[in-house]
Amino acid sequence: MTIREQTEAIEAGILAPCAALSRNSRGRRRAEEQDAIRTCYQRDRDRILHCKAFRRLKQKTQVFLSPEGDHYRTRLTHTLEVSQIARTIARALRLNEDLAEAIALGHDLGHTPFGHAGERALDKLCPGGFTHYRQSLRVVDRLEREGAGLNLTWEVRNGIVTHTTGAWARTAEGRVVRYADHIAFLNHDIEDAITAGVLRPERLPAPAVGVLGTTKSQRITTMITDLVANSRAAEGGLALRFSPRVESAYHILKDFMYDTVYVDKDAKREEKKVGQLVEALYGRMCADPNLMPNFYMQIAYREGVERAAADYISGMSDEYATRLFEEWFIPKKWHVL
Repeated sequence: MTIREQTEAIEAGILAPCAALSRNSRGRRRAEEQDAIRTCYQRDRDRILHCKAFRRLKQKTQVFLSPEGDHYRTRLTHTLEVSQIARTIARALRLNEDLAEAIALGHDLGHTPFGHAGERALDKLCPGGFTHYRQSLRVVDRLEREGAGLNLTWEVRNGIVTHTTGAWARTAEGRVVRYADHIAFLNHDIEDAITAGVLRPERLPAPAVGVLGTTKSQRITTMITDLVANSRAAEGGLALRFSPRVESAYHILKDFMYDTVYVDKDAKREEKKVGQLVEALYGRMCADPNLMPNFYMQIAYREGVERAAADYISGMSDEYATRLFEEWFIPKKWHVL
């Protein structure tokens, strides 16, 4: 037996009946030889970790646009935190940690620069709309490796495209990642808001913190522990759920954040400029596709210039998008030769 086959045998012996076994994967869009050491989900994790889109997450906004200071979260640190929470939950429920990790690492690859402000701007501009979760699937299927894609397994792809809203993932691991994403962004956004001075800890709703805890660590621990304790095997898989008490506290806290921090005038002042910047870049590219790199010009030829412009812009970091806007629209000083 190869090391991979030994790992697959261990999975079959210790994972829960509802877990996704590596050897039972629905496979890839293009058949490949199996690796001697890594399972299919471990290979997917590695492909995502080493791809260009993953590295660009380090310069993409999470909540606060281009914050001053080293301790605010970016889309990359958020992704790593989601991955760790998902692994913790998956291990406690005896699910496939490798699959949960791969989905978590890939779930935001298609996110725009400037966070959800950038996503809203592209959604208004693109024919048919734009969502980061569909774009994340497009990144791994069509854009990485110069158009060849990462050729990920069906289970990872399904988990990526269902991580936000709408239909739930077909695997328990994919459903775990959706919970992990919600647990991570809610609690970490609170910490960033406190650091930024737009939220005082004592303003957090007492009914929520009384149940979940007064610190980030307490709240995350409470939510993970409660989710694990209240999730049960069900027909067709695993029913993930919080207890009614924790579910209510979670929604109170979430509603508070959407009513205060996520609409805070000081924190969101610069977001008003995002729509103008994205619209300007998008319009310029659609008017003159030759401004885009050759890879995106090829997409424009095959799928239309609007599709190519959306792909190009959504892949940009905050800094690159700003720099390109300055290059195209801000007059430069005249220098005497």
